[in-house]
Amino acid sequence: MSATVDTLVESGEAERLRAPALLAAVLEQFHPNVALACSFQKEESVLLDMLFELEPKARVFAIDTHYLFPETYELWRLVEQRYDTRVEVFEGPSRDELAAAHGESLWEQKPDLYLAVAKVEPLARALGALDCWITGVRRDQAPTRANAPKLGWDERHELWKANPLADWSGADCWAYIRERGLPYNALHDRGYDSIGDTHSTIAGAGREGRWADSDRTECGLHT
Repeated sequence: MSATVDTLVESGEAERLRAPALLAAVLEQFHPNVALACSFQKEESVLLDMLFELEPKARVFAIDTHYLFPETYELWRLVEQRYDTRVEVFEGPSRDELAAAHGESLWEQKPDLYLAVAKVEPLARALGALDCWITGVRRDQAPTRANAPKLGWDERHELWKANPLADWSGADCWAYIRERGLPYNALHDRGYDSIGDTHSTIAGAGREGRWADSDRTECGLHT
């Protein structure tokens, strides 16, 4: 077995590894208790391709808030067909359950509570049985992500977290997608750089289109 993740982090080698090599390292040590958190954006298009090339039985999970865009659900179906896989689903409350418990448009009235029940709690369930999770976090996405390591210990969730594309740019992602002819979320072609729920996402550069009517840039999954 090659160097453990502890050794890679302590030596600084993790920061020097290219994305496929970092994925290979965490797969070697943790599979099948490692999974990609997939939000079906351009970063995940890249990571899905790398991941399944390395391990055809790699695990992928998604959080379904029941308010994702139709284009996101369509890409979800394409991903499962292309890679002959089944994305593991962790759901928030259904629309009816959410309205019954908290009233209509909870994301407007109490956005912190909405995110807690629709995203943060399902994520905690998804990570509960894992030793490592993989994300599409990039440092240039937002100031809150500027110091994201390629590999590190996630103290909040008590497992390792790999961000193989931390030092990539958006242009790097698009170059890889075009070179490999990969499927991607059609909303990117309509000006949506970052894609979340229908009720809180508009077109915009970077993460400007997320929670655009507030000073929020994160939904609580990565900070």
